[in-house]
Amino acid sequence: MNWITLYERQKQLDEYISANHNLQTSDLIDHKILALLVEVGELANETRCFKFWSSKAPSNKNVILEEYVDGLHFILSLGLDLGFRFSLELGSEEYTQLEAFLSVYSSIERFRKELDNESYQQMFKEFLTLGETLGFNSEEIQKSYHKKNEVNFERQDQGY
Repeated sequence: MNWITLYERQKQLDEYISANHNLQTSDLIDHKILALLVEVGELANETRCFKFWSSKAPSNKNVILEEYVDGLHFILSLGLDLGFRFSLELGSEEYTQLEAFLSVYSSIERFRKELDNESYQQMFKEFLTLGETLGFNSEEIQKSYHKKNEVNFERQDQGY
């Protein structure tokens, strides 16, 4: 995946949001971490993988993918704020969706406590592994990211 392009697009969006709202990015780390946790929760809700009490089917793949890239926006943004860039190779973890979500939550919490490059790399890796578990390939993720990034710019112009 071309991470350089995604980081650049995210940087442009972050700068646009900061300028429009007169924000200091150093003050937003905790906000972005909480936003990431919420987005992962929204993603889990769309997959319904934890809803053992329900027989309702998950949302369609496009809805799930859009929720997934919402989380990716915050992971990229956190990396930009702290000077980290993803550089690991994906492993061959065999997770169920439930295990993958729990692993992502755990890695986000570790990142929140440590705010170091190692925990950032692990969080990003776990998030990408979750994407694989959900059946997404890098081309789908990249295409969906760019599409949602454009929507996010439009939302800023509309006072979202």
